[in-house]
Amino acid sequence: MIRQAKGKTPRRLPPKKASNSQKDPVGVYCRVRPLGAEDEECCIEVISNTTIQLHAPDGLKANRNGEFKETQYSFKKVFGIKTTQGELFEDVAKPLVEDIIHCKNGLLFTYGVTGSGKTHTMTGSPGQGGLLPRSLDMIFNSIGPYQAKRYVFKPDDKNGMEVQNQVDALLDRQKRDSQTTVPKTPTTRRIDPEFADMISPEEACKADGVDEDSSYSVFVSYIEIYNNYIYDLLEETPIDPIKPKWNVAGTPLRNNTEFIPPQSKILREDQNHNMYVAGCTEVEVKSTEEAFEVFWRGQKKRRIANTQLNRESSRSHSVFIIKLAQAPLDADGDNVLQDKNQVNVSQLCLVDLAGSERTSRTRAEGSRLREAGNINQSLMTLRTCIEVLRENQMCGTNKMVPYRDSKVTHLFKNYFDGEGKVRMVVCVNPKADDYEETLLVMRFAEMTQEVEVARPVDRPICGFAAGRRQRNQAFKEELTRRLEERGGPLDGESPTVLNQLLQSFPPLPPCEISGPNDDVTLPRLIEALEKRHKIRQMMIEEYNKTANMLKSVLQEQDSNLLSKENFIQEQRGKLGEKDKMLQNQKNEIDRLEKKSKMLEYKIDILQKTTNIYEEDKRSLQHELESREQRLQREMSEKRRMEARMQGIVTDSKLKWEKECERRVNAKQLEMQNKLWVKDEKLKQLKAIVTEGKTENRQPQRPSREKDKVPAKRSASPSPVPTGPPVRPLHRRSHSAGGERWVDHKPNTNVDLDTVLQPNLPNAIKVNAPSEKALSKCDKYVLTHQEVASDGEIQTKLIKGEVFKTRGGGQAVQFTDIETLKQENPVAASRKRRSSETGPDGEPKEGDWTDVETRCSVAVEMRAGSNLGPGYQHHGYPKRRKP
Repeated sequence: MIRQAKGKTPRRLPPKKASNSQKDPVGVYCRVRPLGAEDEECCIEVISNTTIQLHAPDGLKANRNGEFKETQYSFKKVFGIKTTQGELFEDVAKPLVEDIIHCKNGLLFTYGVTGSGKTHTMTGSPGQGGLLPRSLDMIFNSIGPYQAKRYVFKPDDKNGMEVQNQVDALLDRQKRDSQTTVPKTPTTRRIDPEFADMISPEEACKADGVDEDSSYSVFVSYIEIYNNYIYDLLEETPIDPIKPKWNVAGTPLRNNTEFIPPQSKILREDQNHNMYVAGCTEVEVKSTEEAFEVFWRGQKKRRIANTQLNRESSRSHSVFIIKLAQAPLDADGDNVLQDKNQVNVSQLCLVDLAGSERTSRTRAEGSRLREAGNINQSLMTLRTCIEVLRENQMCGTNKMVPYRDSKVTHLFKNYFDGEGKVRMVVCVNPKADDYEETLLVMRFAEMTQEVEVARPVDRPICGFAAGRRQRNQAFKEELTRRLEERGGPLDGESPTVLNQLLQSFPPLPPCEISGPNDDVTLPRLIEALEKRHKIRQMMIEEYNKTANMLKSVLQEQDSNLLSKENFIQEQRGKLGEKDKMLQNQKNEIDRLEKKSKMLEYKIDILQKTTNIYEEDKRSLQHELESREQRLQREMSEKRRMEARMQGIVTDSKLKWEKECERRVNAKQLEMQNKLWVKDEKLKQLKAIVTEGKTENRQPQRPSREKDKVPAKRSASPSPVPTGPPVRPLHRRSHSAGGERWVDHKPNTNVDLDTVLQPNLPNAIKVNAPSEKALSKCDKYVLTHQEVASDGEIQTKLIKGEVFKTRGGGQAVQFTDIETLKQENPVAASRKRRSSETGPDGEPKEGDWTDVETRCSVAVEMRAGSNLGPGYQHHGYPKRRKP
């Protein structure tokens, strides 16, 4: 096993940049699958081997011209419904297989709507093997004689390979043979019929220019990207006899056949800044059958996972990675060179992308809908990366490509940066139901083939002479032949040469000893043997000199041959570059011709559209002229109508001015009369107020006769009806309550010796109402005395409620009047009723002189009045007693 000395962590190198400035566009191919039924509507037509045309199906909304738009799309090559799997492999995957054998990477992925034939194109069926089994078959047909023994190459778990010595490799092989669970190469056992006979022997092919002086090993891995998580389909879960495993249902496993949920993997970057799946299983395979059996084992595990986890296989991306490790043989051409730096690892990634379709079409719900959204998001990220790459290359911008937004783009970002060729097979279904999805796929394919990827750089080769394996094989065959001829010759010598060498030695003396005292025979024999030994040493030296001289001559010849081969290889490389340049020019000419045809087709469509627009323009101009004439007629008619209406308006204006003047004069006269009446009433009120103040200052109580009957107290009339609604009140209910009162008694009042006197507890007694007193109480009472018609003093208690006004002051609304009066029962009542009216229904003059009428006016105390407690009178007539 190779041991590496421990040291400091090496400095991280900057990202590699391709020294070759040449770029190749992404190869985009199109494959059309047959229709499911013959009578089914078709929306795709193959025009040539590079162009297809899409027809809008019946019932689809037409464009603005009322016609269905037919679009054409060009590809590197179009494969119709009669194309075989072998023809598709020859044009698409075979160049990538040749590149992987010559130490170059490749990426091939299929893209399309669900049911368009992606899996059939990639995997195939028995008798019709797809791109994957044909690629494996070509690889093993090419490197079959030059494969290294198993475990000579070993993955280092860092996306690299190590070379083991023969002893460590032998121990690993013996360990593998002792394990019964690991299947051996299927040479004698029965092959699974599901993938048997994928490729017929007649279709087998191999690559040219395989380096015979190198040793090869193939490693495969199989992963699945579902819901933006990476799962290893070849991972075998170890069984712990102590700690039981659990299945999806949450119950312990009874045996090893029950399903265990897979664990997701992460992406990492190796020392060359290439992305890889950390901890992914890499299986070394030695034949096509064994490699495809590993693939099929991963397929079965994928089906079981989809069944157990209730998910669709078409909603995940599958990636099958083929790694080819090759290292040169040593100078003897027998063993692999024990140098990790000389190991070249190339890989071919075969990707079957998930179906590209809208989420609404999947009819998914709940978690299925979210998973479908994640799959569509990964495909959308792929489109976004392609768009940004295209924009950077065509516009010269340097936008960051969002590779990290999805695991698919992050894993394969190195290919778009120049680490290998990229090819895409667009699979389409010609049925009309997939027209809209197919249209989106075609737009993405058209954009993808405009992206250019840097051409990969050739890997350096070691400086050993070519043909080492062949010379070593010829030497072994010659040695075997000579051994068979003499029955065991030494050092490859023939019997005749061996006899001549034996005869050139001095003869041996007699070896018989006459007796125990014979001292001559043994010394003589020793002397002869020493002479033979000296001759042998001289012959060995001469042989070594001759061998060295011959070796130098051979090395010189090898160097000359190597230089000539390098010169030939250089010339071939130049010739290949010229051929590629010619091919690129030819492709460019073809592309320009296609573009020219497309532009001619577009010009024709634009010409037709222009003619339609010209006709529309003429018709619109004619309509515009007719409308202008109609507008002119309407304008002239409008002017005539305006002149006529102007005269009518003038006459009406004069008429209404006279009428308004007459009405204004009449209204002014009416208002003057009303104002005069109000002034007269105010004068009368003012006179009454002034007279009351002067006459009632010193009222004289008149003499009364002893035989007079005391006057009865009469209730006052009901409150004013125009004020706010007042609940029915009793005479002594207000004064007996617990409200706070303002007791307003003027100084002019005289004390009467009547039996019944008003009693207001907790009352604020004032001579004149003030704002401060009104703000502290909620009831107001005014004690008013006057001389009645019979000559007696009549006392009235005028009650009201205090409330705040909007101006911030206090207002009093009178609600009740109590009358205290002494009356002679014999004398006739000379009271003048306030309800008397004139013959015309108008109140008499006494209405405004009556105290009841005067007290039915509300008093409002205004805040900030300069007159002290100001009064504002509102002529609310008092509600009369029926």
